[in-house]
Amino acid sequence: MDILARNNVTVQGPEGAQPMVFAHGFGCDQSMWRHVAPDFADRYRVVTFDFVGGGGSDPAAYDADKYASLDGYRQDVLDVVRALDLRDVVLVGHSVAAMVGAMATIAEPERFASLVMVGPSARYIDDEGYVGGFAREDIDELLESLASNYLGWSAAMAPAIVGNPDRPELGHELTEAFCRMDPDVARRFAEATFLSDNRDDLPRVPVPSLVLQCREDVIAPMEVGEYVAEQVPDSTFVVLEATGHCPQLSAPELTSDAIGAWLEGRVAA
Repeated sequence: MDILARNNVTVQGPEGAQPMVFAHGFGCDQSMWRHVAPDFADRYRVVTFDFVGGGGSDPAAYDADKYASLDGYRQDVLDVVRALDLRDVVLVGHSVAAMVGAMATIAEPERFASLVMVGPSARYIDDEGYVGGFAREDIDELLESLASNYLGWSAAMAPAIVGNPDRPELGHELTEAFCRMDPDVARRFAEATFLSDNRDDLPRVPVPSLVLQCREDVIAPMEVGEYVAEQVPDSTFVVLEATGHCPQLSAPELTSDAIGAWLEGRVAA
């Protein structure tokens, strides 16, 4: 199978430059990076793609068993990186793709140079001694609502996720992104996302990592970002003066500047 077609892979930027791969979160596609990824295309080989089941990916490639867990999405990242024979990759993952990215770096550390996690959560459900932001019954209710009325769920949840109620166009965009996904695919992806527990993966991340946290985020609150940064061995924690769970939409300049400053600081060091 042609991986580049399967995952609707797009490449821009100078040939031979260090690769920078952007991975989107639940219910979205690579268009979520359209305000950020181009900022790096003058000096990086920028790669964007769609996870199977989303965006312009090949719907025939979707396998319910494979994508019942985050392992399937990790494999998508590795498949894309291998297909392009990339090394020294800067991997940027949003939301659940931050954990997928962590899993990919653990699986094949020789291909990755660094990891940027935007709004990550290692576990969404509260546990003893751990704040995830949700009680188990909250997640059960969320998944039940999604399964019974996906379009209604999308219209209600997307504005809350993206935040910034004074900019309703952002919530509308995320709603439309959610609604483009097949409801059955979305349900399985949501279950894989919101029932995941990647806490044990964090200490195993083998590359320098940047954790970007919005000051107000209903999906991944401050305690979650702090936990991720504390558990990843070589990490930098940066709080953006932004609200919502999608700063690449609501505050793209701040997001690009934070990523760029961190990468440039590492080169200078």
